[in-house]
Amino acid sequence: MTSLSVLGDLERLVATESPSADLDAVARCADVVAELGRTALSVAPEPVMTGERVHLRWQFGRPRVVLLGHFDTVWPLGTIDRWPFEVDGDRVTGPGVFDMKAGIVQLFLALSTLPDLDGVAVLLNSDEEIGSTTSVTLIEETCRDAAAVLVLEPSSDGALKIARKGVGMFTVDITGRAAHAGLEPERGINATVEAAHQVLAIAGIGRPDLGTTVTPTVVSSGTTVNTVPATSTVAVDVRAESAAEMQRVETELQSLSPQLAGAAVKVVPHSVRLPLERTASAQLFERARTIAGDIGLGDLAGVAVGGGSDGNITAALGVQTLDGLGAVGGNAHAEGEWASLDAVNQRATLVSAMVRDLLEASR
Repeated sequence: MTSLSVLGDLERLVATESPSADLDAVARCADVVAELGRTALSVAPEPVMTGERVHLRWQFGRPRVVLLGHFDTVWPLGTIDRWPFEVDGDRVTGPGVFDMKAGIVQLFLALSTLPDLDGVAVLLNSDEEIGSTTSVTLIEETCRDAAAVLVLEPSSDGALKIARKGVGMFTVDITGRAAHAGLEPERGINATVEAAHQVLAIAGIGRPDLGTTVTPTVVSSGTTVNTVPATSTVAVDVRAESAAEMQRVETELQSLSPQLAGAAVKVVPHSVRLPLERTASAQLFERARTIAGDIGLGDLAGVAVGGGSDGNITAALGVQTLDGLGAVGGNAHAEGEWASLDAVNQRATLVSAMVRDLLEASR
């Protein structure tokens, strides 16, 4: 794959917008990804449908090395109209270019250079940015018996991601009782007041000294200004560095109790990913550092980050997992997101060499 086709493929991918929640948009992007993969790998993917949502998988024999990524983004339809794909020297910019459409192009470039793909699987899902709730079973099925998982999520300022915090998304559903706020407020049970008590209790569960944050985020209550609110919901974002801390937090959330007589509190987990701990990546990171030195890419750095990825899912299976092998750039999920073109080729060379090495080691 030439530098010209890398640029053209990347421009085409970025131009095909794919916000996670828009099923038609992600389906259109899946068609483009499938075509690029078919060209690079000489094989069409298996489209895996979960309801009306499509994910893409390539399998070459029994998976021993799995390359993992996603083609959905956080950017709404129409973003490309005001912020088009642009090239400025080594930098390319556009919605989703860094997270993680450059990583997809890089993945295909890496595998296209290998003479034999026996033992390789590629899984690209369309719901990573919203918790991979429809693809988690597919990820586990594909990766469970693999020797290694390489995640093509973007790097952190060029560093590989050797640890990720666990991520939990919960809602706290509060039920009170409606009443007229002017005529007989005393007959009501104010769900907003109960929510205020719960927000303080939730915030107190965090342990910043251990790297654990428990953050109440979106609160929704009530219907009209003159009605005692009957219901309220509190969204909660949880991040923790260890599985033990994730379990502690979930236990304490489930133990929340109402403070107002007659109120009810129910905690609902929506997406819980255990941490990608350093022990899950250590062997692969050392292998990557050795290979990078051998092929002239210099030393590689490794960092721990707070955000989760599908690498958390595979690490929880006990499979060695190395993350952040994708684009070098910056501003993920932010205006001005960019990726380095030169680094696409360099990191593709690294990933190709790692896949070759891991396949040989797992024979």
